[in-house]
Amino acid sequence: MTKILAQPAASETVPDHRQPLTWILTDGTVGMRIQCLGLAKAAGLTPIVKHIHPSWLLRALPALACVPGVPATAGGDPLTAPWPDVVISCGRRTAGAALAIRRLSGGRAFLAHIQDPRLDPRRFDMLIVPEHDPARGPNVVTTLGALNPHDPAVLAAAARQWEPEVAGLPRPLVGVMVGGSNKRYDFSADAVARFIGQLRAVSEAGAGLLVAASRRTDQATRTALRDGLAGCPGIVWTGEGENPYLAFLALADALVVTSDSVNMASEACATGKPVHIATVEPESGRLAAFHARLRADGFTRPFEGRIETWSHPPLDETPRVGALLHRRLAERGLLAAG
Repeated sequence: MTKILAQPAASETVPDHRQPLTWILTDGTVGMRIQCLGLAKAAGLTPIVKHIHPSWLLRALPALACVPGVPATAGGDPLTAPWPDVVISCGRRTAGAALAIRRLSGGRAFLAHIQDPRLDPRRFDMLIVPEHDPARGPNVVTTLGALNPHDPAVLAAAARQWEPEVAGLPRPLVGVMVGGSNKRYDFSADAVARFIGQLRAVSEAGAGLLVAASRRTDQATRTALRDGLAGCPGIVWTGEGENPYLAFLALADALVVTSDSVNMASEACATGKPVHIATVEPESGRLAAFHARLRADGFTRPFEGRIETWSHPPLDETPRVGALLHRRLAERGLLAAG
């Protein structure tokens, strides 16, 4: 029988004043905040998270942040002295605010920015971009997968409270991570119905399903998942109560991830488990290039209504990039080497 389950806030650490003062800038976009938290954690930093409302001017023309008098944001948490030693930001929307903070700090703040802001990379001390983005330079670090703070200890802790819920389900357990529409990707009703039919085929072949909707999953898709998978052995979480996403990553024997989300695909591949990518709608552009690389390197296979078994090393870029950031901060005298 399918259990239908309808999030605790992500833990954001209290700063350690023996470390460099570190700010994370976020406009509320969860996937970008998660990447910043992952980088800070891997570099050994304890950040203050600044929730900001980037101004329309700096969103459109982030390079204007270097002009005296241009405000860093249009609201949100106050950005005032003491200015940070390190700023971690992600996405074009927060790039201008990061540049403005460096100007206000007298040029002292070290800027580590994730994703291509479509600015000269030399404006940042460290620019971390996906391989499918064009930015390159001596201070540019490329990654295949997105960064995240979900190390094995985090996943194990998340799994413990859900183990009793999944104990009686058939194996293999298949974790299903469902995203949603965005400006380049549409979850149409017909496409969702096809996807649910494929999931039912997996269930009928003997698997248990652990299905987790995301914040971007629209209500129509949530309802379709709930109704379409009724009677299948498993759990369908549609948004109420505690989010089991991390627990499902840890407890599943194999994973199915919709192709709209680079973050979800990266987090699934970091587990080292078989990852099946469900193309609810065809990808294009950089998203298509990202998935082509994952398939070519053996991290993923297309989801076609059945679960396959293969092995691959975990795709976990976060420790590598965190170590690079730690080393560069040590070279600046902001952290101890090691």
